[in-house]
Amino acid sequence: MKKIFHGIFIGIKNSLERFPLTIGITTTCVILLIYMSEITTGTNNDFIETLGRITMVIALGVPFSLSIKLFFEGLESYKSIHMYISYLISTVFLILYYYFFLQDIKMVSMSRYIGFSLVLYLIFLFISYLPNRDEFEFFVIRIFTRFFTTILYSLVLYLGLAAILFTIDKLLGVNVNGELYYYTYLIVAGIFAPTFFLAGIKVKNEILTIKEYSRLLLVLVLYIIMPLICVYTVILYIYFGKIIITRQWPEGLVSHLVLWYSAITATVLFFITPLLHEKTWPRKFMRYFPKAILPLIVMMFISIGIRINAYGVTENRYFVVALGIWTFLVMIYFSTIKKLINIVLPISLAVITTISIFGPLSSYSVSKYNQNKRLNKIFAKNNMVLNNKVVKSNTKVSDADSTQITSIVNYFENKHSLTDIKGLPDKFKTAEMESILGVKYIEENNQSSDKFYYFNSISSSDPIDINGYEYLFISNNNVQQQNNVSKTFTIDFDNESSTLKITKDNVIIYKKDLMDFANILIDKYGTSEMNKSLTQEEMSFEDETDKVKIKIQLSNVSINKSLSNDKIQSKDFQFYVLFNMK
Repeated sequence: MKKIFHGIFIGIKNSLERFPLTIGITTTCVILLIYMSEITTGTNNDFIETLGRITMVIALGVPFSLSIKLFFEGLESYKSIHMYISYLISTVFLILYYYFFLQDIKMVSMSRYIGFSLVLYLIFLFISYLPNRDEFEFFVIRIFTRFFTTILYSLVLYLGLAAILFTIDKLLGVNVNGELYYYTYLIVAGIFAPTFFLAGIKVKNEILTIKEYSRLLLVLVLYIIMPLICVYTVILYIYFGKIIITRQWPEGLVSHLVLWYSAITATVLFFITPLLHEKTWPRKFMRYFPKAILPLIVMMFISIGIRINAYGVTENRYFVVALGIWTFLVMIYFSTIKKLINIVLPISLAVITTISIFGPLSSYSVSKYNQNKRLNKIFAKNNMVLNNKVVKSNTKVSDADSTQITSIVNYFENKHSLTDIKGLPDKFKTAEMESILGVKYIEENNQSSDKFYYFNSISSSDPIDINGYEYLFISNNNVQQQNNVSKTFTIDFDNESSTLKITKDNVIIYKKDLMDFANILIDKYGTSEMNKSLTQEEMSFEDETDKVKIKIQLSNVSINKSLSNDKIQSKDFQFYVLFNMK
């Protein structure tokens, strides 16, 4: 035990000597966060936000300083002045970043900040291995192991300190403010944790071997994560088979499920590379899995493509596609390259992330261009463009187009600026949509990607006239139903196909799709946020064949259609059937 504590203290001491600037930066961030917490009450919110942005920029100095330090340590020789100049250049860069890219704390600036942080930490991973790629996987494994060890040690330390504060408060009667628990957390997470973590970073000329693979990590990767990935792959392929049979391509959630599964698999493939010459199971996994995942990634692209086709490009969809492209290329790399040089993985991810957050091909530029294009297409369709300016529509804009216009305008207002919409008057506001564009503004909370139709009979509780009919069937719910009206007659309703069937002696004598009548109601009355109450006569129809005379009295009809493709998402029919045999 004494040796363990001695090793921890020696490591922290060496860390302070080796990375004083980095630890000084994390300590500065802790001080600023504590100061912000102390002055929150009665202080201008703009000042608090400014301090927050300053703290965020200073935090970027952590990976910056680490990358510079490790780069110069990897050189055979260097002059200290060169390293100090690099620190100075990085400081100037961070100042410029603050003024040009972190002017506020909104979606664009925050997502760019997260992406840029990721790029810097990826550079920290590979910067010292650019001249020499040997042992790179072992270095990443050590960083990974040290990171989780740091979390464990920090958690135990914080819980111990929190318990001490709690005991002092409850047993000794010394008042301990709740903020002290937060400040203790900041000190542990912002000072102890970085110092302890940095103590485990490889020093110059240190040789890393397979011993970096701890027994715990080996068992976790080989015998827990990899089998789980295999099971998950089987499930995805079953779902893939279902798609092929039903010919209904997925939307929404499946793209994210496949994306993160592929990214995790790419990480696992990276981690098992050092084991390819040690064990059979990793070799088989490496041989077959990258190829097996490729069709699933294609399915993911089709899924997100459906969303983009319906609603256009947004930053989130752009990031999904960008990460999907990276995982697709990684799987091709693992499938085709015999001599793996895995440093290309973090380098390529850093490049793709940089393209995604900076420049003309960034997610922000592409999304604004695409949404402007969609909006202009809708304006042109409704004759609302004159001399490259948007004018008021002369005709009623459809509900679908109004909703799309509102959705796109809300997108620009919430994530960018209304000034980014091309063709609109200067200082345009959403409250002016109806007066300027002739389009009613729909509050964001009331928007939906679907449109709804509700119809009900206002006299559904009144008696139904059964004069002239011998048989009666009552529908009670929206699932498949079957009712034996008599020993010879059976009425069957399938809500999935909205088909009503009457059979006599197992022979179909009448068949009707109730959506035909529902479409008549939709064409006549349109969408409605509330139930559209109609009379019994308006909610019923009669039909006749050479075998049967029938009347269908609907009490409730509910239809939900997608705005993007007008496909039915859900439906519900409640009705009575009266019929007579001829």
